[in-house]
Amino acid sequence: MTVSDAASGRIGLSNLPIAATRPGADRAEVLASFFQGLADPSRMRILELLVERPRTVSELVRELSLAQGRVSSHLSCLRWCGYVQAEVEGRFNRYRLVDERVREILTLGEAVIRDNADRLTSCLVLANEDA
Repeated sequence: MTVSDAASGRIGLSNLPIAATRPGADRAEVLASFFQGLADPSRMRILELLVERPRTVSELVRELSLAQGRVSSHLSCLRWCGYVQAEVEGRFNRYRLVDERVREILTLGEAVIRDNADRLTSCLVLANEDA
């Protein structure tokens, strides 16, 4: 499957701007991008909070103790990647999960962590990627 297949709506990403597509990207590249969207602790925490209930940027800023610009940047990434969407409520945008399967992914991730936490936190390959 190519990104253009994804942009056509076959995997739920029909809201991507044309400029965002990478013609010829294969399934593995798209899958890696999917997980890269989750590869930030702040984005993971935002998703965990949105699993509980929809929230505004102000609520997320307060609960995460991050700058508003940082939260907005992470939300922009999560929107672009198709994890969340914003709904206008008066003066505010309220963010929510786009797909309930994201909740399942987070739950499955927690189960894998429980079984592999020592290995995940000691992985030298991932440690070198952060450097």
